[in-house]
Amino acid sequence: MRIGVIGSASVGQTLASGLKQHGYDVRIGSRTPAKLAEFSHKSGVQTGTFADVAAWAEAVVLAVKGAVAAEALAAAGAANLAGKLVIDTTNPIATEPPEDGVLKYFTSPNESLMERLQTAFPAAKFVKAFNSVGAGLMVNPSFPGRAKPTMFYCGNDAAAKTVIATIIDQFGWIGSDLGSAKAARAIEPLCQLWCIPGFLHNDWTGHAFHLLTR
Repeated sequence: MRIGVIGSASVGQTLASGLKQHGYDVRIGSRTPAKLAEFSHKSGVQTGTFADVAAWAEAVVLAVKGAVAAEALAAAGAANLAGKLVIDTTNPIATEPPEDGVLKYFTSPNESLMERLQTAFPAAKFVKAFNSVGAGLMVNPSFPGRAKPTMFYCGNDAAAKTVIATIIDQFGWIGSDLGSAKAARAIEPLCQLWCIPGFLHNDWTGHAFHLLTR
C-alpha cells in the first residue's frame, strides 16, 4: 500500500519511518519539502508537497497541529483524498498554555476535531488513531515486563479500520476499536490525560494506556 504522510514534524517523521520499516511504500509531504532533505536521505522516504503526496497515495496519515488540520487537508486537495483512508493523529489543542499540566482544547465535550474534518471532507474515510501517545512511543513501544499498550481508534468505515488494525498490530500495540467517528469525542481527550505527566514531571516516554478486558 502507498501511504502518504501529511506533516513533517516529529509525529509525521516517526510514522513515515515506521511504515517504511514495515514494508509500506511511503512518501512524506510538507509545505516546504526541501526542509525534509536530511530526513529523506536518512530514511529513504521520498518527499513532496501535500498535494503531490496525497495524489500519489492510496491512504494518508494526517500528522499536523490540530489547529491547521483542515488547512493542511485543503492543501492536499479534497479530490486527492476522496475514497481514501485518512489516519487522523491530530488533537484540538488550543493556543493557550496548559493549566496545571492540563492542555486546553478548542472543541467542546460533545464534538471532536475528527468529526469536524469528516464533515469538511465527506468523501474521505477518517480513522482516529495514534493521537493518545507521544511520537517517541508510537512505533514499537517497549514496556519490559508489562503487557502491550492499547491504541484506541474509531471511524465510520469498517474497511478503513481494518487497515488501521493491521498497522497498529505491526507497530506493537493492541488495538481497541471504539466504534464510529463520534468516539473521537472520547479518544481525543486521552491526549490531555497522557500529557499531564509530561508537563508536571517531564515524563514523556514512561507511560501509555492499557485497557484491561475479560
